Amino acid sequence: MKASLRHAFLGLFLAAFAAAATNVAAQATDPGMGTWKLNAEKSKFKPGPAPKSLTTRFEPSGKSVKWTAERVAADGKSTTSEFIGNYDGKEYPVKSPTADAVVLRRIDARTTERVNKKDGKVVSTERRVIAKDGKSYTTTVKGTTAKGEPIDIVMVFDKQ
Repeated sequence: MKASLRHAFLGLFLAAFAAAATNVAAQATDPGMGTWKLNAEKSKFKPGPAPKSLTTRFEPSGKSVKWTAERVAADGKSTTSEFIGNYDGKEYPVKSPTADAVVLRRIDARTTERVNKKDGKVVSTERRVIAKDGKSYTTTVKGTTAKGEPIDIVMVFDKQ
C-alpha cells in the first residue's frame, strides 16, 4: 500500500512538473514577451500629440501574461498602466487612465487583440502584430476618446 501511494504521489508530481514546464516553455517561446520601446518616427497618432516616450513590457505571470506600460506624455506627465490576464476572451481589470478592464484574445502565434473597456463600454480595440524577425511589433488602435474623438493610432515598438 505504501509503495502504491508513493507511486501515485510521484505520478502526480511528475504530471504537475510536466505541465509547468510546458507552460514555461510556451511563454519562453512567445515572441511577444520582453521589453519594447516606442519608435515615434515610425508611429502615427490621431489624435496627437505622440508621447515623449512609451515602454511596454510583456512577461509571464504564472499561466498569465503581465503587461506594464510606462508613458511620458507630450506634456511631461508620467503614467504607468498594467494588467495581468490570459488570451481567453474574458475580462481582466487594468490600471489605466483610459480603461478599467481589458479582454484579450490570441489570433495566431504573432497576433493578439485587446479590447479596452471603461464602465462596461468598449472604448478601443488594439491589434498587436509581432514582426516575423521578432525585433519589432506594430499595434493598431481604433476607438474613441473620452471626448468622443475618433482614435486612429499606429504604434511601432522595437524590442530592447
